[in-house]
Amino acid sequence: MRVLKALVVIVILVGMAVGFFVYVPYGPGSEMFVDILPGTGTLGIARQLQKAGIVRSALAFDGLVIWKTVRGHGAGSLKAGEYRFDHPARMEEVYDRLRQGDVYTVTLVIPEGYNIFDIANAVASAKLDSREDFLDAERKNTELIAEWVPKGGASSLEGYLFPDTYKFSRHATPILMLTTMVRQFGQEVRRLGIKPDQVSRTVTMASLVEKEVHIDTERPEVVSVFENRLAAGMPLQTDPAVIYASLLRGTWTGVIHQSELKSDSPYNTYTHAGLPPGPICNPGVAALQAALRPAKTDYLYFVADPKGTTKFAKSLTDHIANVAAYRDGMKP
Repeated sequence: MRVLKALVVIVILVGMAVGFFVYVPYGPGSEMFVDILPGTGTLGIARQLQKAGIVRSALAFDGLVIWKTVRGHGAGSLKAGEYRFDHPARMEEVYDRLRQGDVYTVTLVIPEGYNIFDIANAVASAKLDSREDFLDAERKNTELIAEWVPKGGASSLEGYLFPDTYKFSRHATPILMLTTMVRQFGQEVRRLGIKPDQVSRTVTMASLVEKEVHIDTERPEVVSVFENRLAAGMPLQTDPAVIYASLLRGTWTGVIHQSELKSDSPYNTYTHAGLPPGPICNPGVAALQAALRPAKTDYLYFVADPKGTTKFAKSLTDHIANVAAYRDGMKP
């Protein structure tokens, strides 16, 4: 009888110990990161968690994993990656996070129309990398777009970094981020049915449209203006391309000066006929679709009206009238 009582006491004490280790919250009171490398065994993970102060006992955590595996709850599969802990938690919660692969990521939002400089600034703001290192990597890895641009035909990945919301590890390298964005671009190109030999021109045209108008229904008409001007041998005279030339030179001040309208940059569409040598930003789906399927019009000019919509004109006389109306509407 005494032996039985002793065994009961031992079982109770063991149960209390297990309950204490497994069910009583434990962990940091402030932000802490634990980076679990691929190939790390369960006991190695448990020891890493204990050393970081995430769990009380490595043996208890390892035992929990074994128990869960025996019960068929997750088969003991813990995912590698960096995890963020910022509050005391039950051991089972820690286990669930590692089994589900709830790794810590940094969100990077790239809106339609961002150029490489905007993206580099966003990367720096997210503390994923420095602006300078990202731009350097962007210039040195143009082979990422060799599928669409002949070797030596691109000095930048501009236009091919698809606008989207991305989630990266804090340890993501510039080349990994660039590769991810280009891969997303490739998926959209295939989805839209753009042929490889059409991609370069389509993206360049779409980038101009992306910067010129923000109303999707107007984009095909703007493309028609550009296509009509190209067919007539007229310069495109689009200000966003002139601005981009200044950005490349590092001289953009926020205002277009006469000197910039007369610059010899190939992106200056006032002094050079045809499309610029490459995209001036990274266009979204609507702009790409418009570049693929422009409207059929006789328009040669366009200007925004005071309400933000676009006025189109077939003749210079009508265009001058539209510009005058725009300027009148902008007066206080």
